This record gives sequence, C-alpha cells and structure tokens, in this order.
Amino acid sequence: MSENSEFSAAPITDDQLVAWPRVAAIAVMVAFSLPVFVAGLEMYHALTATDFIIALVVGSVILTLIGATMGSIGARTRMSSYLLVRIAFGDRGAAIVNLAFAVSLIGWFGVNIDLFSGAVTRLANDLWGVNWPEWPIEVAAGVLMTTTTVFGFRAINMLATALAPVLAVVTVMLLIGSFENDSLSALMALEKTATLTVGDGVSAVVGGIIIGAIILPDITRFVREWRGALYVAFWAYMVVELIVFAAAGIAGAASGKTEILDVMLHFGLGLGAFAIVIAGSWVLNSLNLYSTVLSVEATFPKLKGTLVTAVLGGLGVGAAFLNILDNFLVFLGFLAVIFVPVAGVIATDFLLIRREAYTAETLEGNQLLSVPAFGAWVAGAAFAALISNGSIGSVFGVGVLDSVILSALLYWGLAKIVQPKG
Repeated sequence: MSENSEFSAAPITDDQLVAWPRVAAIAVMVAFSLPVFVAGLEMYHALTATDFIIALVVGSVILTLIGATMGSIGARTRMSSYLLVRIAFGDRGAAIVNLAFAVSLIGWFGVNIDLFSGAVTRLANDLWGVNWPEWPIEVAAGVLMTTTTVFGFRAINMLATALAPVLAVVTVMLLIGSFENDSLSALMALEKTATLTVGDGVSAVVGGIIIGAIILPDITRFVREWRGALYVAFWAYMVVELIVFAAAGIAGAASGKTEILDVMLHFGLGLGAFAIVIAGSWVLNSLNLYSTVLSVEATFPKLKGTLVTAVLGGLGVGAAFLNILDNFLVFLGFLAVIFVPVAGVIATDFLLIRREAYTAETLEGNQLLSVPAFGAWVAGAAFAALISNGSIGSVFGVGVLDSVILSALLYWGLAKIVQPKG
C-alpha cells in the first residue's frame, strides 16, 4: 500500500469515488465467506428451527441498521472508520479503540487462514487423495492476501467484483441440492435439542459481521452519493448475509452433517467448496488486512507504506496458529460485546451532537480524549459482557442491542454535560 494512496489520515478526494454496486461487491463477498457458512451451520444445530429463523432476521436487521448508519457517515464525511473514531474519541482514546480494532482484525485474519488451510487440506485429501501439511498453505495464503492488500482498495474491488457471482452460484446450488428430497417445512420440522437461546443466536449473527458493519466506512467512503451506502448495507446484511446463514442451516438439516465441508461434499460441491474457501477467504482477509493497515496508520501517522502491510500480514499468519477457531462462536460473541458500543457512540456524536466536527480541520487540532465517548464505550461493553455471562438480565433480550442503545444514550447524556469541543 503506497504512502498516502489510501487516504488513511485524511478524507478521500472526489477523483476516487465509484458507483455503489462496486462497493457492494466487496461487502457482499464478506457475507459469502467461509466463516459465515460455518456460523450458520453451527447456529442451526444449536437452535430450534423457529429460534434459528428469528435469530437470523433480528441479527440481520441489527447489522443492516448499524451498517447503514456507519456506512452513510463514511460516505458523507469521506473518512475511514478510524478517522471517525479519532474525532469521536479524541486522539488518545482513538488509539486504544483503533488498536483494539486492529487486534481483532488480525484475529479474524488468523481465523480465516486457519479455516482456509484446514479446508484446502481436507478437500485435497477427499477429492484427490493428496495429503498436504497445513503450515505451507497458511504461509502461501498469507502472502497472497497481503500482496493483494498492498495494491489497496481498487485491487480488492476488482477481485470482489469478479468473484461475487461465482459464490452466488455456489450458494444457489447448495440450496437447490437441499430441496431435492425434502421441503422447507419438512427440514424445519426436524427435531433437535437447542443449546443456545435466541439472544445467543442473534449475538452470533451480529458478532460474525459486526466489525465489518462498524468499519463499513472504510469502503463506503468511496461511494459517490451517501444513499449508496444504505444500498450497500441492505444488500450485504439484509439480503446476502441472511441468505448465506440460512443456506448453511438448511443444507445442514438436509444432509444431517455438522461440518460445512461435509455438507458441501454431500451435495457434490467439491469444486464449489474450493471456490468459497479460496475466493471468500482471499477477499475477506485482504479487506481485514486493509482495514488493519488503515487503523494502524490512523493511530500512528508516521507508519506508512508496504512494510506496515507486510508486518501486519505476518502477524495475521502468526494468529492462525493460536487456535481461535476452536472457540469460534465464543470469539464472535466477544467481538459483538466489545465493538457494538463504538457504533452507538459515533452514530450519536455525528447525528445528534457534533456533525459539524467531522471535517479534516478537526483532525488537525483534535482533542486528546473524549471522556464521554470513552466512558460510554467502556460502560456499554461492560454491560453487554455482564449480560453475556448471565450476571444480569437483558432489557431487549439481545445483549448487543442493549449495548448499542445504552452506549448511545449514555454518550448523549454525558456529552450534554461535558460539551466536548469539536
């Protein structure tokens, strides 16, 4: 990523703008990725059929609202999510929040490479009888994804535009195979024992995509008109993401399998599985690393260039060896708890408190720390964490929804008292 090419420390310029469908292609690819299929299958087996549907719809609505709000702010201001965090939280507060984002995105990078290498070795063995060690695949994948990221938004955009139709076809084929012998009503009527509540299911849906929804400004800042960001969020979270979650669950019901690769192989989609594994992981991890680089460069403006991208890519490969995948749903729940309050703070600040502050001039003389923003974020995250471990009850039945509403209300009240300067 060449210096200043991605506007990590300033709003983008008009010559960088593109039509919203091109941006939507990137967001849609995130929904087509292997982790979403995995989460959808695990959720189906952990919830009753009714609760599964409710969790999908409610979770998708929450994601769409958060993504549309954050994405439209990015499109209006032409700023990345990390610059928005700087204005809302102040430079020192943003350093903590942005570094937390970076750590989580590196964790996601590791999760996806872990999934990628395991899936490739499994498919190679099942389809061709070839036994490959995982670590060379992880290193090769890391190099490929890092190299794509070096070329920035336009390279990721071109890749996503080319590959999204392929993954859409694979998903449709999975659904068609699922209905060959059973109707939807018959599949949903299958008996099973639930191990999660609806609230847990919603948190899993939200947790799987929440970072993408909150950092949506990283790509929607390139949309020509701010309304395009609303379309991006709708198609990514209310349409494609919901369909992918549902397709994984329905296919799991029809096949009786509990592993996503077993499901795809059951329906004769070996090459389709490869397409989802390679294409989905490639685009998703390139975007994860792209956003990580923006986060680090926004926090430490002197650190720029290809070397930063390469170092962060190396850390992501290292994260693949930490076995985050062993606690996948727990990891998704953790992400929802920590990052949903950030959206509540930024949305409230921009929409109700200090819209005029979201300019390049504010960044030049920015406050060091917004106590209301930082306090509301910590309180919202702590509240959601207490709900998730059962220490207190949920007001709305979904911890992440409690969290974002609490953080928004708390920030609004504190900001009125403290009156931070823009």
